[in-house]
Amino acid sequence: MLAENLLYLRKRNRLTQEQVAGAVGVSRQALSKWETGESAPDIDNCIALANFYNVTLDDLVRYAPEGQLLPIPPKGKHFFGAVTVGENGVFRLPEKALEVFSIRSGEELLVLGEDGNGIALVKKDIFLQRID
Repeated sequence: MLAENLLYLRKRNRLTQEQVAGAVGVSRQALSKWETGESAPDIDNCIALANFYNVTLDDLVRYAPEGQLLPIPPKGKHFFGAVTVGENGVFRLPEKALEVFSIRSGEELLVLGEDGNGIALVKKDIFLQRID
C-alpha cells in the first residue's frame, strides 16, 4: 500500500522524483525504491512525506484504494463512502462519520445546499457559533 500511495501522490501532484526527494531531503534513488516497494522509508521520512503531501501518516501508510470511491484524502478531509436514501429521504450516516465528528443521537444537524454543488450537513450549534 505504501509504495502505491507514494507513487499515486507524486503523480497526482505532477511532481518528479527529484522534486519530491529534494523536498524531503533524500536521494531520488531512495524515493524510487520506496515507490517500487523495493524498500520502505523510516518513520521520520514517512512523516516528512505525509506532511509534504498534506495527508495523514495513517493514510499514507495504510490507505487501500481498492473498494474506495475516492483516492487518498487531504489531511482534515474525509471520505466516508456512499449512503442510500430510503423512503421519506431517510438515510444513515456511516459510523466512522459519527465517530469522527462526535455526532450523537438527538443532535441537530443543518442541511445546507448550493445549486449544482450538492448538500452538506453541519452541526447546528457549530454553525450558529460561526455566523455570530
